[in-house]
Amino acid sequence: MQRYFVDQKIENKFTLNSEDSYHILKVMRMTIGDRIEIVFNEKTYICFIVCLEPHIVAEVLEEKSEMNELPISVTLVQALVKEQKMDIILQKATELGVDQMIPYQATRSVIKINQKETKKINRWQKIIKEASEQSKRTKIPKVQPVMTISDLLTLKDYDKKLLCTVQENTKNLKNLLSNVREGAKMIVVVGPEGGFTKEEEEQFIQAGFQTVSLGKSVLRTETASLFIMSAVRYHSMR
Repeated sequence: MQRYFVDQKIENKFTLNSEDSYHILKVMRMTIGDRIEIVFNEKTYICFIVCLEPHIVAEVLEEKSEMNELPISVTLVQALVKEQKMDIILQKATELGVDQMIPYQATRSVIKINQKETKKINRWQKIIKEASEQSKRTKIPKVQPVMTISDLLTLKDYDKKLLCTVQENTKNLKNLLSNVREGAKMIVVVGPEGGFTKEEEEQFIQAGFQTVSLGKSVLRTETASLFIMSAVRYHSMR
């Protein structure tokens, strides 16, 4: 059953936006009486379509009980990479349960984006919305504006602050996750293709970030991000 997110509920009916209405009508070829899942305020409803024009209107049949979100909140700070790689990271990290994404303008990032850029952020948010629907999540992770290291160093209220590194004699992710419990909030920083500069690593460490290893192999940045999310998801399995 197709899933859609909405931000307004009137009595027991939902009106979908133009984009989702188009998808239901033209792509899925649905009609009056067909059923869809709607997520509103992180609650899932089984609905049936009662109106097609000008927008799809769906009426609630029943509320569905779900526990789809990770019990550990993960903010993934991803250094800016080329567009195709960034799209994959956003999509797959969402499927794996990330809570929030922060694009990071690292020193060695090949891509440079103005912090006031909204068009690209909106595009990334759309990718995340679609991945949330496809993976049957009950919330859509938030993409924050692009941050610099100065912005990241001011972030607080995290139980674990991790910095991925290839430094030797660094505690590995498996050992660190063994001490993470349900309800914890983590922030993990992943560098660009060229890695962090020595100065960047020192700044993060001085701000309370703990260096973490992903094993003996050197992973590409997109592999590292998805490895982390996969490990957290595995650790969180009940």
